[in-house]
Amino acid sequence: MIKVLHPGFYSSIQDLGRRDYQHLGVPISGAMDQHALKSANAILGNDENCAVLEITMLGPKLEFCCDTVITISGADLQPILNGIKIRLFSANNVKTGDVLSFGRLSKGFRAYLAVSKGFQTEEVLGSKSMYKGLTTTSQLQKGDLIKLIRTSHINNKYAHVKFDGNIDVDIIVVYKGPEFEHLNDKQINQLFGQEFTISKENNRMAYQLDELITNSLNEIITSLVMPGTIQLTPLGKLIILMRDCQTTGGYPRILQLSEYSINVLAQKKVGDKIKFKLEDYQL
Repeated sequence: MIKVLHPGFYSSIQDLGRRDYQHLGVPISGAMDQHALKSANAILGNDENCAVLEITMLGPKLEFCCDTVITISGADLQPILNGIKIRLFSANNVKTGDVLSFGRLSKGFRAYLAVSKGFQTEEVLGSKSMYKGLTTTSQLQKGDLIKLIRTSHINNKYAHVKFDGNIDVDIIVVYKGPEFEHLNDKQINQLFGQEFTISKENNRMAYQLDELITNSLNEIITSLVMPGTIQLTPLGKLIILMRDCQTTGGYPRILQLSEYSINVLAQKKVGDKIKFKLEDYQL
């Protein structure tokens, strides 16, 4: 078990999500930066879909009630084990009674804590990813006990995994969305000729951008959307749907992020700048 002494700003259990239930209106969910999740699991020799703890901006304080092995990937929140700073992307043995805490955020926005064999929390519709209204809770609370499997060591061959980080990337690769062809030259030049700023309106459901795009497009009949879909609102606001997004929407779907770009965007915070780069998709 791990006891939550302090939950941090927004900490939740996530895996790769539930992908077979969108027709029922169930969001995919899953880790916002799935590259970081997979890297953490790889270091510990876990299956890539093992559940991890996603930590946003401000880290929790956790007491370990059994021996295990941990690693932390993604953003640098300066993790500290028993008062001593530990490295990111490295396997660390943890003993009963050890306390893990975090310092100030220095790079990125979301970190991922993995334990050997993954967190053994409730599974709903084939996933342990927390989502409000579907799982018992959507984020950690003070006093929570998180189940895990006692582990004293791991095979060292997994302990050195090269990590190709995406935290410093500011280019967001996109593809044409279903309504892209309705854009005029002015709108296209605005989309790809300027930087955009991450708005304070950002969360696991969607990221909004501060800058507006001139918009004369009509709303569409409610249609399928997915993580990475970029919608253009009547007021010219760009909304980028993220892992917890709804399954349908009525705004024009002008662009679609690549999977890599969703991971990149997940590490951006308020005020960060991004620029879109259009990729031609060839079947």
